[in-house]
Amino acid sequence: MQMPDPDQSVLARKEAIVAGLGRILPADAVISDPAETRAYECDALTAYRCPPLAAVLPSTTEEVAAVLRFCHEQGVKVVPRGSGTSLAGGALPTADSIILGVARMNAVLETDYANRVIRVQTGRTNLSVTGAVEADDFFYAPDPSSQLACAIAGNIGMNSGGAHCLKYGVTTNNLLGVKLVTMQGEIVELGGAHLDAAGYDLLGVLCGSEGQLGVVTEATLRILRKPEGARPIMMGFDANEVAGACVSDIIKAGVLPVAIEFMDRPCIRACEAFAKAGYPDVEALLIVEVEGSEAEIEEQLAKIKEIALRHNPTELRESRSAEQSAAIWKGRKSAFGAMGQINDYMCLDGTIPVSQLPHVLRRIGEMSKEFGLDVANVFHAGDGNMHPLILFDANKPGDLERCEAFGAEILKLCVEVGGCLTGEHGVGVEKRDLMLAQYTPEDIEAQLRVKDVFDPKWLLNPAKVFPLETTETRRAA
Repeated sequence: MQMPDPDQSVLARKEAIVAGLGRILPADAVISDPAETRAYECDALTAYRCPPLAAVLPSTTEEVAAVLRFCHEQGVKVVPRGSGTSLAGGALPTADSIILGVARMNAVLETDYANRVIRVQTGRTNLSVTGAVEADDFFYAPDPSSQLACAIAGNIGMNSGGAHCLKYGVTTNNLLGVKLVTMQGEIVELGGAHLDAAGYDLLGVLCGSEGQLGVVTEATLRILRKPEGARPIMMGFDANEVAGACVSDIIKAGVLPVAIEFMDRPCIRACEAFAKAGYPDVEALLIVEVEGSEAEIEEQLAKIKEIALRHNPTELRESRSAEQSAAIWKGRKSAFGAMGQINDYMCLDGTIPVSQLPHVLRRIGEMSKEFGLDVANVFHAGDGNMHPLILFDANKPGDLERCEAFGAEILKLCVEVGGCLTGEHGVGVEKRDLMLAQYTPEDIEAQLRVKDVFDPKWLLNPAKVFPLETTETRRAA
C-alpha cells in the first residue's frame, strides 16, 4: 500500500509547529515525543503504520478550531481520529501530519426525551450514548461490534452500522445535526433537533465523508424508546448457500427482524472455543432477532420458523429466557476477538443485494481455494453487509500481499453483483485503489470537487478514499 512521500518542509519545521500547537492547547494536550506518538501510528488496520508528526487532544470546539486554523496557515495535514477503531485505515497518519483526536470531548450536552434526541460531544463512545438514556427506557440504535470503544466521531465519519441496523438504519438515518469545524477553523452547524433541514442536504454529504470535509465536534442523535421485548432464534444449516437462501427468503417474505446475523463453520468453532456460548457445530449459523410485544414476537418467529423449515435446518433453537438470549448473542459479539486468537486476519466490508448471498458465498469459498488462504464469514446478512475475515500469517513473506489480492477480488465481486465496496467501515486506505472498480473517472471527479469546496488545500485526511493518482495534482497544489 503506497502513501505519498512526506513533505520535507513540514518535517523540517516540526519543532516550530509543535511549539505553535503548544501555544494553543494545554501542555498535556500536545504529544510530540516519538515514543508517545507511536500510540497513534495506526488504527485497527494494524498492517499499516506510521507515527505522526504530533498528536493533539483538544477539549473544546474552540480549541479544535484554533488547531485547524493554525494547521491551515502552516500547510500541515490533519488526520481526525475518534477512538482509532477504523478497520479500513481511515485514521492512519503520515509522517508529516498531526493526529487530531477528540477522545477528551465526551460529554452529554443535552437530553430531550420529548423530542427523542440527545446532543453529545463526538468523542463519546457509541455504547455510552445508550448508557446515558437507558435508565429512562431509551436507546441509540446504531450498534457497531466495536460499540464499547468506537466514538460517535468515527461512526459519523464512516457512516457505521451494526447488527440492529437492518430495522433502524445506519448512522446517517439516526444523525439529525452536527457542529463541524472546517479546515480553515470556521465553526458551522448543520441540521438540529428536527427532521430534514432547509436547503441542500449537507448533513448527508458529511456523514460518511471519512474526516475529509471537517472535524465534527458535536452531534445531535435520534434516540428511541426501548421495545417491549426482543427474542432471538438460532438456526443451523449444512451449507453456507442454504443459509444465504434462507436469509433471502425471510427478507422477500416481508418480515422485518431487528437483526439477521450470519456465521460460517470456521467462525462458529472459533467463537465457541472463545465464548463457550453453546453453539452447534454446523456449516452455517443464522441468528435472527425480532422485537415488539409478546404477541408480535410470537407472530414474527412463527413466520421465520416456517421459512427456515423449507431449508431443512439442522438446528432450530428459539430463546425462551434472557439467559438464553444472552448466550445466543455472546458468541457473535465475541467473533472478531475470537478470530484474532487463531491467526492474523483482514476484515473486509463489502455490501451486496441480499438475493446474491448464495452466489457470493459460493464464490468466496472457491476463491479461498484459489488463493490458498482460509476465510471465515461473519456478517450482517439482513442488509447484505458482508465481513469476510481472510486469515494470513503476518510473519510469512508474501502472505499479506496474497491476502490483499484475495480481498480485492471479493470486493470487486460485491460490485459485480450490484453491491458496493463498503458497508460501514469506509474506504480509508484499504479500498482506496479499488474505487475505480465501482466509479467512473467522471464520478470520482464529481466527488473530488465536493472536497475542493470544503478543503481547497487538501489538508484534511488527504491520502484516503480516492486513488492517489486521481488526487495528486490537488494534493501538490
